[in-house]
Amino acid sequence: MVRHVLLWSFLAGLATSQLSPCADIPDATDFNNPKLVDPFTFLNGSTVATKDGWACRQEEIKAIFHRYELGPKPEPEEVTASFTNNALSITVQSEGKSISFSASIRFPSGNGPFPALIALGGASIPVPSGVAVITYNNEDIAVTNPRGRGKFYDLYGSDHQAGGLIAWAWGVSRIVDALEQLGATTTKINPERVAVTGCSRNGKGAMMSGAFDTRIRLTIPQEAGSGGISVWRIAAEMKQNGTDVEDAAQIVTGDGWFATEFEKYVDDIATLPEDHHLLAGLVAPRPLLVVENSGIDYLAPIGSFGGATAAKMIYGALGAADSIGFSQVAHGTSHCSMPSSQNPDVAAYFNRFLLDQEADTDILKTDRDFDFDNARWIDWTAPELS
Repeated sequence: MVRHVLLWSFLAGLATSQLSPCADIPDATDFNNPKLVDPFTFLNGSTVATKDGWACRQEEIKAIFHRYELGPKPEPEEVTASFTNNALSITVQSEGKSISFSASIRFPSGNGPFPALIALGGASIPVPSGVAVITYNNEDIAVTNPRGRGKFYDLYGSDHQAGGLIAWAWGVSRIVDALEQLGATTTKINPERVAVTGCSRNGKGAMMSGAFDTRIRLTIPQEAGSGGISVWRIAAEMKQNGTDVEDAAQIVTGDGWFATEFEKYVDDIATLPEDHHLLAGLVAPRPLLVVENSGIDYLAPIGSFGGATAAKMIYGALGAADSIGFSQVAHGTSHCSMPSSQNPDVAAYFNRFLLDQEADTDILKTDRDFDFDNARWIDWTAPELS
């Protein structure tokens, strides 16, 4: 068994907890916009003109998501990692408390180091033979229902403001911490070639994981629907038009995935100063492939298509339009059973971004004849950022 400890000192902890000026958002806002929020305009009205400016806007967007929808993602004081019997064991300490959890690893044949896919709840997409799979039981960290249970809340308190989705992302970050600490010689995993995936609720968690940890090289949420790349504003209109869809007002009534603060905005979603095309914008320009099912209205398929359309404009502004993919194919009610017609799209993203092979990753497709009106939802243009 190999054991390694990474300890953030008190001073380092203070440093990482300080907000950058970009993330210093006002305590209140009178925001009200029924269209998709302009990614390139700060809350104070100034605009993004450069890639450095976009990096600053990303910090503001993160702060907005933390305050209005997800809750904070705390940094731990100490992480202890060990590796034995093809499994990571991770202990996290904070303010005199500690929790431990594990993640199993399935390795390809060979000596490595291998790229790896962290799979929330297990992988339900085809994984290339040269990629290791790290299975992460995210429900052990934060139980879907009731709110405030799981090891994250054992560590930080059952009344912590974080919802379950950001707690799941916190767990993914601790796995990456462990891979970095132990190193490729010990784990046979290249910590600079790490992807994340999950389906349904776990797809929402995968999306959050990629958005809030820049060490994740490739993010592949599958059939996440609302809470993934689907935008709340379109889902709300679908519900108003009589579609049985999981909109924001419904999603907060049962599961503890979101911060309770989010409940203040779900009945008038236009007052929310973000939407989930901006969540994809937090991943940008890192690779993102969204795998969706157009055959289940509950997943808000046109909301996902609209979110991906807007997100691709963000990637395009960064010169990375071929680093975001959207593949949406109907396969009835077989949720999380990806049809083989989507296999080439998934393979392309693995091949190019984890395995360093040539592949066409400029993907934006659906098999539905959506009447998506860009002018109805998007009243901004994407600049060419220098």
